[in-house]
Amino acid sequence: MAMPQNSTGENGFCFAQTLDFSRPSPPPGEAGRTFDAPSGRETCGTPLSNGTASSDSCAEPLCSTTPGEEDTQFGKGIKYVSADGEELACGWGGFTPGCLQLFNTSKGVLFFLCVASFLQGMTVNGFINTVITSIERRFDLRSYQSGLIASSYDIAACVCLTFVSYFGGNGHKPRWLGWGVLVMGLGSLLFALPHFTTGRYETRSAAEVGVCGGNQSLPCAQVASSLSGYRFVFMLGQFLHGMGATPLYTLGVTYLDENVKTNYSPVYIAVFYTAAILGPAAGYLVGGMFLNIYTEIGREVDITPENTLWVGAWWIGFLGAGAASLLISIPILGYPQRLPGSQRYIVMRVSEAHQLKDGSHKKASDPDFGKTVKDLPRSVLLLLKNPTFIFLCLAGATEATLIAGMSTFGPKFLESQFSLSASEAATFFGYLVVPAGGGGTFLGGFLVNKFKLRCSGIIKLCLLCTVSSLLAIFIFFIHCPNMPMAGVTQMYDGSALPGGHLNLTAACNAECGCLQETYSPVCGSDGIMYYSPCHAGCKKVSENLRNGKKVYHECSCVEKTFLPSPGNAEAGKCTSSCAKRPLLLLFMFVVILFTFLSSIPALTATLR
Repeated sequence: MAMPQNSTGENGFCFAQTLDFSRPSPPPGEAGRTFDAPSGRETCGTPLSNGTASSDSCAEPLCSTTPGEEDTQFGKGIKYVSADGEELACGWGGFTPGCLQLFNTSKGVLFFLCVASFLQGMTVNGFINTVITSIERRFDLRSYQSGLIASSYDIAACVCLTFVSYFGGNGHKPRWLGWGVLVMGLGSLLFALPHFTTGRYETRSAAEVGVCGGNQSLPCAQVASSLSGYRFVFMLGQFLHGMGATPLYTLGVTYLDENVKTNYSPVYIAVFYTAAILGPAAGYLVGGMFLNIYTEIGREVDITPENTLWVGAWWIGFLGAGAASLLISIPILGYPQRLPGSQRYIVMRVSEAHQLKDGSHKKASDPDFGKTVKDLPRSVLLLLKNPTFIFLCLAGATEATLIAGMSTFGPKFLESQFSLSASEAATFFGYLVVPAGGGGTFLGGFLVNKFKLRCSGIIKLCLLCTVSSLLAIFIFFIHCPNMPMAGVTQMYDGSALPGGHLNLTAACNAECGCLQETYSPVCGSDGIMYYSPCHAGCKKVSENLRNGKKVYHECSCVEKTFLPSPGNAEAGKCTSSCAKRPLLLLFMFVVILFTFLSSIPALTATLR
């Protein structure tokens, strides 16, 4: 393959004429031979190893060998790669218009992969974590069932990871990437499907939620409703998300790494992962905004997002992200197996891999190694013999456990701990992830490039970040007390619950005939939450003109105070009085920052 002329001395090389890397196949004994480029020298004045002569415009030759010195010049680390007859135009089949070739660069690939990773992060780590409480409420799911939905993504990734990375690594990477993004888009559309296949979401209005002495019966549709079977549709959608995203974070990273200069690789990968981190942040913010829209768009209801019966428009984000993923997969499918001009980066790339004493790692440099499934066990064995790689993987797995738990249930924790609505909790979490996750990811790649860190230096940086993150985790030992709730956390008279069992009936509401199925918390004027207006013994209802919330009067269970209207309760949860929220958010910021600060350096060390 003829390479473009390079007379700038880039990386210490200057070629006065076109450099042709293609040559006849080497003899059997020389397959996979590698050589080292002497540092600080320029390539001119002598014939190159493939027979192409260079001019005398430079001071020193690349290989000034004499008989007997060839073995010292041809060392370890740089592999000869032939690219004979390779199609490097951007397009689909025979359709390769000239305008598309403007994007046939490393920056063009980076842009489309960043959009794909942004959409993946926004959908899987943003929208899904934001709408967890909404779909639990809408489809009668328990927390462990929603946890299974979130875990389906990781299950799919585990199932597909080995085969996709192994066969895709030896195949046409952009096609694997494009089809993966397309499958991911189908998963998003499938995830939104239950909204359109179920009936309308029927909820009792604030006025209908039973006051003491009112009609406490439930509508027939609500009694018979059992939508928990839709969890399998959500799990399938998440499984497709996992299948589609697997090539993105394995083949996408290696495709970028192979097609840019070695010292630029950490920056490119950092930009790619920064987009992946900004995706969840956008998902939290945009998803929180959608949750302020009622799920049945266009229908007027008299409940507000603060009401526990409210279900927001959780499905809109999945429709938009699914359509965008289908569109972005089209240009990715058009990229060639290798970008034009990338051959020089492959030739100049130096390996820093762990060298085995038995020399078995040399087998992996054979051009025919890894093309059949029978080489898979030997590949796994070679990796298991690499202690640096194994410990980096174990470190990544433990950090992924932390990130997965925090991203899935972090908003829900904030929602319950500080009495926030689902949209407020998602927005708070989004404000954490944007600067901490995105900034940490980009800063990690910048530090590797700025200080020209090699493998050992990168690992020391990762260790420093991990220890810093570990120290900040102790913030979770500081906690706020739960909001007092009559009959749930304490008795109606303020005493402890016997045996910790739920007891919603007391003398003050014994004649009200309250139903346990009707959960609509109210905040009494005594600062205690009650399960529903009925359980608070309230007999009348009106509307607060200042905030539009329902106010319940003559509540026999609410302790009388010196307020003008004693025994009142307002719809919704009581506002948390915990003053430790800023401290918790600050230390969560530190945990996220240092966790993501080590992600790009660790990945760079793994690739090296």
